[in-house]
Amino acid sequence: MCSVFRNAQTHERINASTPMTTDTQQLSTEAVDRLTYTRNFGVVAHIDAGKTTTSERILFYTGRIHKIGEIDEGTTTLDWMVQERERGITITSAATTCFWRKYRFNLIDTPGHVDFTAEVERSLKVLDGCVVVFCAVGGVEPQSETVWRQADKYGVPRLAFINKLDRTGADFYAVVREIRERLGAKAAPIQIPWGVEDTFVGVVDLVTMKSVRFDSANPAAMPEIGEIPAELKEKAARLRHDLLEAVSEFDDTLMDKYIHDQQPGEEELREGLRVATIKHGLVPVLCGASFRNVGVQPLLDAICDYLPSPLDVPVAAAHNPHTDEPVICTPDEEGPFAALAFKIARDQFVGKLYFLRVYSGMLRAGDTVFNATKRRRERVSKLLRMHANKQEIIEEIKAGDIAAAVGLKDITTGDTLCQEDHPLIFERIQFPEPVVSMFIEAKTKAEQDRLSNALGLLQDEDPTFRVHYDQETGQTLMEGMGELHLEILIDRMRREFNVEVLSGKPQVAYKETITQPVEKLEYKHVKQSGGRGQYGHVVLKLEPAPPKSGIAFVSKIVGGKIPKEFIPAIEDGVMEAAKTGPLAGYPVVDVTVTVYDGSYHDVDSSEIAFKIAAIEAFKQGILKGRPALLEPIMLVDVITPESVMGEIIGDLGSRRGQVESTVLRGSSRLIRAFVPLGEMFGYATAIRSLSQGRAAYAMEPARYEQVPRNIAEGLTGKGRSR
Repeated sequence: MCSVFRNAQTHERINASTPMTTDTQQLSTEAVDRLTYTRNFGVVAHIDAGKTTTSERILFYTGRIHKIGEIDEGTTTLDWMVQERERGITITSAATTCFWRKYRFNLIDTPGHVDFTAEVERSLKVLDGCVVVFCAVGGVEPQSETVWRQADKYGVPRLAFINKLDRTGADFYAVVREIRERLGAKAAPIQIPWGVEDTFVGVVDLVTMKSVRFDSANPAAMPEIGEIPAELKEKAARLRHDLLEAVSEFDDTLMDKYIHDQQPGEEELREGLRVATIKHGLVPVLCGASFRNVGVQPLLDAICDYLPSPLDVPVAAAHNPHTDEPVICTPDEEGPFAALAFKIARDQFVGKLYFLRVYSGMLRAGDTVFNATKRRRERVSKLLRMHANKQEIIEEIKAGDIAAAVGLKDITTGDTLCQEDHPLIFERIQFPEPVVSMFIEAKTKAEQDRLSNALGLLQDEDPTFRVHYDQETGQTLMEGMGELHLEILIDRMRREFNVEVLSGKPQVAYKETITQPVEKLEYKHVKQSGGRGQYGHVVLKLEPAPPKSGIAFVSKIVGGKIPKEFIPAIEDGVMEAAKTGPLAGYPVVDVTVTVYDGSYHDVDSSEIAFKIAAIEAFKQGILKGRPALLEPIMLVDVITPESVMGEIIGDLGSRRGQVESTVLRGSSRLIRAFVPLGEMFGYATAIRSLSQGRAAYAMEPARYEQVPRNIAEGLTGKGRSR
């Protein structure tokens, strides 16, 4: 079913009022036309807001599938993994291509659970727009805020879709207020609901000033367009006036009409809304109930009308790896090839799939590309258009496309592929640090090699999954974003790699840092053992750095006191030493390390000598800098009946939690608190017991804070062996 919802009023977008970031005069007419009708967007949300259900309806109404899958039945198209279907949650982002009106959609459905937030991060990095789904009952939830901040970080224009208006307790206007207050967004409803809860039957379109009624029992039926119901006319008129006022700030023509109390045409208003959306001035808000097939077709129209094409977004920023000079990468399919590898997945038939967003040029199957990040050539054997886990072989991909490549070898997430004679590197994707760790080992020696292989492949796929070998205990330590994250990975090892593992209990991934600066950390590595010796001499300075800054290395060597070729070895030594802190063996973070003096020997100096000197100087500095232990603090939202609110708050206090606010939400209370992760293990069982199963919670990493001294003493006393 690929019929046009707005029929003959197909939106021709190219005109003078549209914000074109790319100079289209340098592009061919065919390229401009293709890119104009391309929408690269994702669907993001808090868990259980109806994101995958909405994506499933998008596939149905665009004709990509002919039978709607349901999460409860484990039959959805985009949740194709066994673990996703068993648990009813999205674990990995899934890409597909579909068509609506004249437009081609490259759609990525992303997970809603905080443990898999890296999938949202890398998807938003390469998308031009997104649809943020909110639950009409839950409103703005913790992961809603997380994905909103991620979209802000990458400058992604967005639409808001308030879903589940058929549910008891649904409140469209309350959610709009929350979007404005908690997210700081200028939410502009372009629809209002017709009915609520069990009487919800459709929407009132504030652009056309028409009602749209849906037949939820027959998803294939076309919506019925009519006049606005009498009881909604006054509210619709008032909200349309508010919409015109908001949009007129971004369009002089509309401002003139607003001042003179003139009504703009539908296309004029759409153009104004499009400009405002792409400029991040407004967030158009739509509504519906995806499970009941209400409101999805107007959402598809809004994606076409208001989200940007690859021509409308800022040109991709990159730099030349040889000169560090900025490089402007325009979506010109006849220009030099440039793409970002944003995701790696494993397929049992073709091996590794490398998902690419092409920013410039064209790539054909069989071409050789240059990995500018690793400075090596790679050959592409196949190109694939993905539909979840299904593949369609294609011959070429062009600027603005999202597809998968097969045959590449040494590629990691975030690498830039380009032409060797036009080198450039895109900004790498920044992923959050793991907060939970667990010891694992193979059940039998025969499975040890398979375990090592599985861990390596899973690390290639997931940038937030880390594996370390603990020298003290002789055990393998795996780190991830949460208990569920590690649980899923262990399940995948068993199912996909046929490896049975023994695992310990989840532990907190603590960090170490310094609390005061340390000057003049000098170490001279001198060794003579006959023949050529070793000589490396460095002087370092260590300073506390802002949170989430990791280890920043700065060279201020002047006058050739240390030759340039030895500086990378000093940095390598610092980074290696930072992997193990002095308190309990946890990684050291949030420290700026500056090398500003030293000396060398014409014959005996070597990279290894300077690396050893840097390691020893750094170790001295950490001990002198009053080291402290850091623990992850979680933002915890609890929805509870008011009758047990006191017990819930008391329990959070006993877990060293700090309650930030309590807000009335319907007949329940929303408690927001910051709680150390180390106190939250087993909380699901505790909250069920305290509330007789009536309370629910969600949490996400917020920040790292220094561990109180009495607790730190217990942790450092045990060390990494715990």
